[in-house]
Amino acid sequence: MTQAIGAYREVVVSSEFRELERLRFEARSNEASALANAENSKALAIARNLVKKQMSVEDIAEATGLTRAEVEAIRDVN
Repeated sequence: MTQAIGAYREVVVSSEFRELERLRFEARSNEASALANAENSKALAIARNLVKKQMSVEDIAEATGLTRAEVEAIRDVN
């Protein structure tokens, strides 16, 4: 058991292991950002359609999860 713990500690402190962990962390962060951007893009598309249908800012914000300022910005562009 002591040898196994020693081997684990040796691997964990190696520069290769640290680099792999850094890359895994970066990949998870990139994936989370991509998912958030996709959700936000979907919400923006829905908001644009609702603005065209003349829905109120409050209703659009509630339906999409966007802020009033974001909805008003979309309304100003259209």
